[in-house]
Amino acid sequence: MADYKSYSMELGGRTLTVDIGRVGKQANGCCFMHYGETVVLSTATASKKPRDGIDFFPLSVEFEEKMYSVGKIPGGFNKREGKASTHSVLTSRVIDRPMRPLFPKDYRNDVTLNNLVMSVDPECDPEIAAMLGSALATSISDIPFDGPCAMTQLGLVDGEFVINPGYELKSKSDLQLTVASTREKVIMIEAGANEIPEEKMIEAIYKCDEQNKEIIKFFDAIVADCGKQKHDYEHYEIPAELNEALKTVCPPEEMEKVVFTDDKQTREQNVAAVREKFAEQYGDQEAWMSLIDDALYQYEKKTVRKMILKDHKRPDGREITQIRPLAAEVDLIPRAHGSAMFTRGQTQICDVVTLAPLSEAQRIEGLDPFITRQRYMHQYNFPSYSVGETKPSRGPGRREIGHGALAERALVPVLPTEEEFPYTIRAVSETFESNGSTSQASICASSMALMAAGVPIRKPVAGISCGLVTGETDDDYIVLTDIQGLEDFFGDMDFKVAGTHDGITAIQMDIKIHGLTRTIVEEAIARTKQAREYILTDIMEPCISEPRKQLSKWAPKIVQIKIDPEKIGEVVGQRGKTINALIDQFQVSIDIDDDGSVSVCGDDQENMDKALEAIRIITTEFEKGMILTGKVVSIKEFGAFLEFAPGKEGMVHISKIANSRINRVEDVLQLGDVVRVVCLGKDKMGRISFSIKDCPNDDPMDMGRVVAVAVPENE
Repeated sequence: MADYKSYSMELGGRTLTVDIGRVGKQANGCCFMHYGETVVLSTATASKKPRDGIDFFPLSVEFEEKMYSVGKIPGGFNKREGKASTHSVLTSRVIDRPMRPLFPKDYRNDVTLNNLVMSVDPECDPEIAAMLGSALATSISDIPFDGPCAMTQLGLVDGEFVINPGYELKSKSDLQLTVASTREKVIMIEAGANEIPEEKMIEAIYKCDEQNKEIIKFFDAIVADCGKQKHDYEHYEIPAELNEALKTVCPPEEMEKVVFTDDKQTREQNVAAVREKFAEQYGDQEAWMSLIDDALYQYEKKTVRKMILKDHKRPDGREITQIRPLAAEVDLIPRAHGSAMFTRGQTQICDVVTLAPLSEAQRIEGLDPFITRQRYMHQYNFPSYSVGETKPSRGPGRREIGHGALAERALVPVLPTEEEFPYTIRAVSETFESNGSTSQASICASSMALMAAGVPIRKPVAGISCGLVTGETDDDYIVLTDIQGLEDFFGDMDFKVAGTHDGITAIQMDIKIHGLTRTIVEEAIARTKQAREYILTDIMEPCISEPRKQLSKWAPKIVQIKIDPEKIGEVVGQRGKTINALIDQFQVSIDIDDDGSVSVCGDDQENMDKALEAIRIITTEFEKGMILTGKVVSIKEFGAFLEFAPGKEGMVHISKIANSRINRVEDVLQLGDVVRVVCLGKDKMGRISFSIKDCPNDDPMDMGRVVAVAVPENE
């Protein structure tokens, strides 16, 4: 084992060490990454031959979270890691997005980038080690790759930037930013932020870019020292003769007419007609027919890019900065707690909000000790009918999970605290129709649905996406506002930005080229701000301008009080006996947090109020002079025991029941009677006693059998 090499650098105040040749020698590339005491094994492997019958690059990225890395055994029956967590999927996507454009466009060999998280230092996020490990493992391997690239995370704590913050600092940060760069340009941006101004966000992005360039220098030295020669591969090209034949069937000026329409279905029919015409003339050319779909795609792409870049003409006839027709409405779904629909051109999202008690929050078993539950959940669905296709639903894929997480990240900064609004909140975005940037339409629809549900969000949030078409030089480009599907497919960038009137709450940038100049980044951010202001002011706010004051009649009602945390055990009772009695008696659900916050949820306000009063009685120390109402639950020779609330009882001595002498308690009281009493304080032995006859009441006896909730009337 002495033949392996080790390299180190200081990164964000901690030491990053890379061991190469120590483990994983049969992978094409392998890096044993140590960041502080975080350890991640990153590998890059490629198949020997291209996969047959595909027209795309088959790249798979995995981020495997092992619970032994944080000294835990997985929960559940199986006791081993299973399906990838949401966090794992999102981290895999963050690694995939900047690296994919750096592989050759015609590479068809399967490539897998695997990151095995083996040890977690809370001060050194394993995401960083995995991101850097994937880039370096691929760079030193023999897999064709135009790297290396590097990634940095940035936080903003108390107004100061923090490079690669640990878990604790992340939980306090106003910004969670990840930026990937090549030697020259920014290649990927992902951010969640508490309304960060555009200028501050740009400053943060390029602080990350500076750090990335230092990392790439470190990587370059490693690649020069132990990198493998890149292997040859089977290049995939469309024969020039096929391209020329296609132009004879559909000349360039005709192809412009084929794609120049604002209706997606019409465009698809036009392209299908071109294919049929080609098949009529060249159907006997089997080799050509096997390639015609890709050739037609490339021809269509070249035509669209030329129209936009050279002629400043968009396929649907819009101006470069023009947004498609917009519409907004609320209350589509009658029994939902809140609903809204947002339409932008042929993109349409319906969002439905459901409210529930805090006990319904999602429990999370992961590597971050500061994230154990999720109170707000945003989920995104993309059915096949939304794009006119037919295929069965197999549950959410990585794209759906990513889009849902982006919308969630955009809205979290404006949500009320649990103290302000003690509810679990679930927002589900259903894609009714898709033609570009459904994730940003989801943000708009969700913002309105939350307000319609009566969730007191601080401000509405809107999102929009910009695209890009580039030429041969850095100065030759066009930034497009509000890209539709065709411009996304054939363009070079999808730059999504969400926020309020006052700042950015989320960014996600994907590109297909080798990076963006600072000029393009600044223009895209400025363009999205302008569009966001228009959507908020002219479309969303006229539809619903603020959260409703009342919840839907179909939503559960929740009231909350604070108790002494030391009294929690009394409310819960032995083995949950007391709290379960309250739940059964008043038909409510009750949640108690460690800090003493008690939430009572139900449909009947009267029962909820009674449950709250019972909890107050349970947690209140009886004092002399306090007047209460209790139920007779036990009769003895010497007196009667009254229950004032589940688990809270007191005794009335036989001498304190009536003004006149009685021989038997049963002569006056029966089981189930409800009476009012006054507390007499503690006796010599420290016991609390009560009196019926001394209670200041003209008619102290209530012989009804309906249980009344105990109320400390002197409070």
